[in-house]
Amino acid sequence: MSYYFSKKISCSFDEAVANVTDELQKEGFGVMTEIDVKATLKKKLDVDFPRYQILGACHPQSAYQALQLESKIGLMLPCNVIVREMKDGGIEVAAVDPMASMQAVENRDLAEVAKEVRGKLQKIIARM
Repeated sequence: MSYYFSKKISCSFDEAVANVTDELQKEGFGVMTEIDVKATLKKKLDVDFPRYQILGACHPQSAYQALQLESKIGLMLPCNVIVREMKDGGIEVAAVDPMASMQAVENRDLAEVAKEVRGKLQKIIARM
């Protein structure tokens, strides 16, 4: 089982970030965090790195259900979605597979929540 879903897309990096943010909202997610990996690595290590944005996406209803079932599940939240510039100049969008993340937790009810979130994230990546 892979730990992510991904798709290569044809648009600018900024358009990709805006589009994936819009698609997340359509499925009920909010972006709670945005990490500019390129800027962070430049500042902290003075290294050059391709554009790479990590979006910490949360589906509030699913997060609430998961927290009711497993008090420490917050360690695995939010669902990360990345937009990255590839070496060939193309753009890739990828999302974590929550089913892969949740394999460490033995809770059938939680697996059902993860399955629902997985479906939403798969739809988002497919629409990109």
